[in-house]
Amino acid sequence: MAEVTGALGPLFLLILLGAALGYWRQPGDDFWPQMERLIYFLLFPAMLVATLAEADVTQVPVGRLALVMLGAMTIFSIVLWRSRRWLRLEAAAFTSVFQGAVRFNTYVGVAGAAALHGSLGATTAAVAVALMVPVVNVLCVASFIAAGTLGSSSLGKSVAALLRNPLILACIAGIVLNLSGIGLPGWSGSTVELLGRAALPLGLVAVGVALRPMALLRVDRGVWAANMIKLVLMPALVLGAAWLVGLDSVSRDVALLFAALPTATSAYILARQLGGDAEMMAALITGQTLLAMLSLPLWLRLAGG
Repeated sequence: MAEVTGALGPLFLLILLGAALGYWRQPGDDFWPQMERLIYFLLFPAMLVATLAEADVTQVPVGRLALVMLGAMTIFSIVLWRSRRWLRLEAAAFTSVFQGAVRFNTYVGVAGAAALHGSLGATTAAVAVALMVPVVNVLCVASFIAAGTLGSSSLGKSVAALLRNPLILACIAGIVLNLSGIGLPGWSGSTVELLGRAALPLGLVAVGVALRPMALLRVDRGVWAANMIKLVLMPALVLGAAWLVGLDSVSRDVALLFAALPTATSAYILARQLGGDAEMMAALITGQTLLAMLSLPLWLRLAGG
């Protein structure tokens, strides 16, 4: 337990630092939205390209990892949709519950994997991102379409935004560079790697800045359902499946880590743009991020035991 807490503790402290900066509005209200754009469109894609382009992906059991992670995500997507009538949620609220249950905070996931297992953990996490980011984005946009919160014009914009997603494009670029044998030649490797190093600490601080403590006052059936799936049921299913298919300890920990992560802060933006319940989304992001500081070490300790 001490090893897990020691690895994840500094990450959570960076998130809390961000929460403090957000509370005191430092360095200013206009600073963090621009920083988030820099992280999302440049720094984090650079980290993914640098990792995937040079990684020895033969060390990662890609097929079994995909089966465990994508299988669990698909199962709970179906369960949520079939439970929609029982939850008795309006369309906008349901889309936020859906995002809260299946999306994951990529910054925390990659940083946690690297802290726990070094370069192999970072490589496995990058493979996990390449597998999951396209699927989760398609599933979430599909939930808005199926719930009927989009107009025809918004649908076209959503599909276009999906095709331009910088994380998806970075994963494709990294995989192509890897499989082609080109890699990152000359100074490009060091340059992209340096850019990528800034992504995780700044991303974690930005996660904290995005927290909205007042949103925690909203606790209803939808919030409970999303939190139960994201923090309890999803990691339990992934842990059982990882043991069943015989994942190695690093791949198992990364799969479990991504399953138990709090939902992504970008889900709030998607909720606002596509007709979701933004207030509920803020409550889910804030509550899950704080709860995950307790639940993540417990799940990883259980896996290691």
